Amino acid sequence: MIKKILLALLIVFVIIQFIRPKHNTSDITPDDITHVYAVPDSVHEILAKACLDCHSNNTRYPWYNNMAPVSWFLNSHVQDAKKELNFSEFATFPKKRQAKKLAKVAKSVDEGWMPIDSYMWIHKDAILTPREKELVSTWAKSLSKQIADSFHIDMTEKTKKG
Repeated sequence: MIKKILLALLIVFVIIQFIRPKHNTSDITPDDITHVYAVPDSVHEILAKACLDCHSNNTRYPWYNNMAPVSWFLNSHVQDAKKELNFSEFATFPKKRQAKKLAKVAKSVDEGWMPIDSYMWIHKDAILTPREKELVSTWAKSLSKQIADSFHIDMTEKTKKG
């Protein structure tokens, strides 16, 4: 009986390997944050190693993404992250949303809830040093303020959607 169950599980495992989500890869678009705002090389390097796999339209996939159901989990995670913030489509956001998203980037790095733990367990290079956190936070706060000041955006009011 156990052999039949194991065989059935093996067959199911093999079959699900043919159900693959579409990869999150595309060319850099004119709407990418780097095309509309200054992103210092040092900050871009940090974003590339710790943020852009989930928060852009270009994910670097690890070898284990070739196995279902892991690929399904990763795809779901990336899609959820992109709904929250997508640096590849940043220029399409209204200015108020841009300013608020950048303020949230700074807060998430300052408070340590980004990058998320489950990402850092496997991507050790995504663990940010205090200096890297400071660079990203300072850049994000500065750009958020620059956008808010340029477009007369009140950053103190609370909104449901940021």
